[in-house]
Amino acid sequence: MKAVVVHGAMDLRVEKIEAGSPQANEVLINISYGGICGSDLHYWQHGRNGSFQVTEPLVLGHEVVGTVATLGDEVSGFAVGQGVAIHPARPCPLPGAAPQGLHLIPGGTYLGSASTTPHTQGGLAQQLVVQAGQLRQLPEGLELRRAALAEPLAIALHGVGRLGGQVAGARCFVSGAGPIGLLAAAVLKIRGAAHVAIADLQPRALQTAKQLGVDETLNVADGDKPETMGYDIGIEAAGVLPSLQTVIDAVRRAGSVLQLGILPRDPGSIALSEIGLRELTVYGSQRFETELDEALELLVAHPQLAQVISHVFDLDQAQQAFEMAADSARSSKVLIQLG
Repeated sequence: MKAVVVHGAMDLRVEKIEAGSPQANEVLINISYGGICGSDLHYWQHGRNGSFQVTEPLVLGHEVVGTVATLGDEVSGFAVGQGVAIHPARPCPLPGAAPQGLHLIPGGTYLGSASTTPHTQGGLAQQLVVQAGQLRQLPEGLELRRAALAEPLAIALHGVGRLGGQVAGARCFVSGAGPIGLLAAAVLKIRGAAHVAIADLQPRALQTAKQLGVDETLNVADGDKPETMGYDIGIEAAGVLPSLQTVIDAVRRAGSVLQLGILPRDPGSIALSEIGLRELTVYGSQRFETELDEALELLVAHPQLAQVISHVFDLDQAQQAFEMAADSARSSKVLIQLG
């Protein structure tokens, strides 16, 4: 079968690899669509994602959906041809499970990650073997293309969920209108925020935000700035320190800051004194745990979320797909169609 494989910095290949066979409690999936995430871009551009270095060929991708191809001997509850989304983590919560913090357990794995040796191979391949517990049946009315947003939407849901009951009726500011920032802004509206503003450098991203129902868009390139101390909640979704400073400055006294973007480990300078002076509460957010189930339901109830998908490329166009995904002026969420 064909797969999208990174061998090192700027060395991305579509090549043939051996297809797997499901064991007793596993399922073979024909992958239909896979989204390109920021971590995939880092592996392609730099040969690493944070401290995780590519040391062997790595199949990328963890935002994948498809149809059931073959069931292991001990698997029940699924049928060949059934559409499914895939939870990319192990250990993995079962469908409908209560949160237990499984996503924070040391030593867990994630599809398409160099955090382990051997690396955990990803889902940008024509077929993928996963544990049955990683599968989520697609709700009626949800097609596979839109379902490819379930994983990034689950990340946004987990982050906004960290804020608890603060969102309803709140004035909110999001810095960064990439796919995660856009989905976080949409979730804030769905959760009943009174006003949601979002800032970015790219007009195209801000136009997509308007289509999602965001109340206020701020073009940083044109000098637009959020109101100082004008928001109850601020979300950093760009993953750069100046963006975090902007969020801190925008939040009122006793407000809340959510760090949703992945900040670099490199040393940097930021004025943090206001966190203490204004008694701000700062929340971190790491991936997600049980939110994939809710994400699938929201994609049915709110079809406008599909506006986040900007491009779909064929598998043999993977290089062009990654180049497009890296160009935030032209793209939001870029998908690769694998089957």
